[in-house]
Amino acid sequence: MFAKIKNWRERRIVARRPIAEPLWRDALRRCAPARRLGASDQATLRVLATLFLERKSLEPTQGLELDDADRVLLAAHACIPILKLGLDWYDGWHSVIVYPDAFIPRRTHTDAAGVVHQTRTVMAGEAWGRGPVILSWADVLDAGRKPGHNVVIHEMAHKLDMLNGDANGFPPLHRRMDRRTWTRVFSEAWDRLRDDHRNGLPLPIDPYGLENPAEFFAVASEQFFEEPANLRAQLPEVYRQLEQFYRQHPY
Repeated sequence: MFAKIKNWRERRIVARRPIAEPLWRDALRRCAPARRLGASDQATLRVLATLFLERKSLEPTQGLELDDADRVLLAAHACIPILKLGLDWYDGWHSVIVYPDAFIPRRTHTDAAGVVHQTRTVMAGEAWGRGPVILSWADVLDAGRKPGHNVVIHEMAHKLDMLNGDANGFPPLHRRMDRRTWTRVFSEAWDRLRDDHRNGLPLPIDPYGLENPAEFFAVASEQFFEEPANLRAQLPEVYRQLEQFYRQHPY
């Protein structure tokens, strides 16, 4: 009964506040992973983007202004990973905070000796447990210009990863997926790429993915949607695991 009421409410939202056709065409033009979808999947993505804009609060800061086209574009990027999963996979958080450009949060941490340190790291995006997603708008607009890069997909992958605890590169797998296979595939790929990087060999993904398993999953997810042919050719087992998890076949 609850599912039926929920679907009715969602149908009403989509009917009353649909994304205008010119705005949707503009989003498809600017979002390569969405543009590559078939007509049926594009229609599904449009519904998800509509509901995303209804459920989530997009909060520009530091004088940034986002018009309707910008908001639809951001929602399209954000809903690519959950195209076959559903918007419920983004439950438990509400806000997307958008800076004009890269941001520098001030953090403190205490080392093993009890000394408190302050760090200031330039960031393009960040995802907090059950808190907001934070994005640099300049980097959102840069999606696809650098092969395999998409900061929105990256941070949404972290959100999916954190559904079962801390971000660790092990999101909640579907019933028929094998946990041991996932662990083996990602661990072996990560170890091999770290060796290649130390030896000065070119990598098929952004080296930032070698920071830790959580970043490897997020960077691989960017590649999966932005450069699927490259990921399938270079890391075929990783590609197959992501294909099963996202339930999509972008290549």
